[in-house]
Amino acid sequence: MARRRIAITGIGLVTPLGVGTDVTWASVCAGKSGIGPITRFDASEFTTTIAGEVRDFDPTRWIPKRHLRSMDRFIHYAIAAADMAVKQAGLDVDKPDPDRWGCYVGAGMGGLGTIEATYRTLTEKGPRHGISPYFTPSVIINLAPGQISIVHDCRGPNMSMVSACSTAAHSLGEAARVIERGDADLMIAGGTESTVTPLGIGGFCSARALSQRNDEPEKASRPFTASRDGFVLSEGAAVLILEAYERAQARGATILAELVGYAANADAHHITSPAPGGVGAAKCMQLALKDAGLAPEQIGYINAHATSTDADAGETAAMRTVFGKYAYAGLAVSSTKSMHGHLLGAAGGLEAAISALALRDGILPPTINLDDPDPACDLDYIPHEARRVQVEYAMSNSFGFGGTNAALVLRKAT
Repeated sequence: MARRRIAITGIGLVTPLGVGTDVTWASVCAGKSGIGPITRFDASEFTTTIAGEVRDFDPTRWIPKRHLRSMDRFIHYAIAAADMAVKQAGLDVDKPDPDRWGCYVGAGMGGLGTIEATYRTLTEKGPRHGISPYFTPSVIINLAPGQISIVHDCRGPNMSMVSACSTAAHSLGEAARVIERGDADLMIAGGTESTVTPLGIGGFCSARALSQRNDEPEKASRPFTASRDGFVLSEGAAVLILEAYERAQARGATILAELVGYAANADAHHITSPAPGGVGAAKCMQLALKDAGLAPEQIGYINAHATSTDADAGETAAMRTVFGKYAYAGLAVSSTKSMHGHLLGAAGGLEAAISALALRDGILPPTINLDDPDPACDLDYIPHEARRVQVEYAMSNSFGFGGTNAALVLRKAT
């Protein structure tokens, strides 16, 4: 049986760069940073006081006010992003068979803010009055796709991938597999996260993983630089509509890009550090190229996982391994985390979406703050300003704690 092609027909984004796909993409193209001082709580006693917060988000645009308390913020973001994607795909007026419509949306940490708030009320009021009956469905990760399925009547496969920073990329790749094997015709897929909370910031501070460039928040996320000192924690959601290509064509949908390759593997090395030399990442990229049926030289752009940590050099080494001489002779790479920070479980979805938009518009996003390149990071990272280049294929990398890796390959819509 021939493998079904996968079209991307809708993208919904809620990010530190803006609420909405167009505003986020415009900020990326302009090289704008979405990082600023934390306003959600008093962070003055933390070693890091900056983050990529979602601003000007009104959940009542998408969720009835009476239902808000039954969901953590990460679910609010997911519902909003899914609604945007559904509308861009034209599915609000052209709905396929609901039994053939599924939803894979994951998160890395789930309802951390609600867990913190509930523990406070528990200690203050006791177990009889301190715990809301909505607590459990507010915080568990699979209630993001669960709530989306209720809103949009998705009766097909519904679940959450949970694989740290690879979550959304795995969600997209596995959702594509569902369509390829004929178990659904359309999937809402991606990731969501809202962990800019005392525990979220505090945990990564204790691990010494976050940038402490508190006086210059817009310059704090500095992938591939010698002066990088950690990543910047961010929040938001990225949801894409994946659809059987022929079905999308038949209903006259605008195809933004095509998802043509996917791979997942593991380093089997360390709980937080990637394998030396990026060997696991390199293998994952090679497997994704094989799945897409492409030679390395056919990839024109890579949206790197690069988080502004020591691991940036390992990913660079992995790209050298996979692309050889071509890594220095035509391959363009950037880390858009330099602008939007690290959205953890939503990161891979946002970066795949940006890659799709880059293919659509012929604009390769920049790596901002690349003022002092690390000698170990010596590829073409599109410094400072976006570049107008038409490319046919792009790759988006996502690597997470536990040594979990994902790579996606996208093709420009034809």
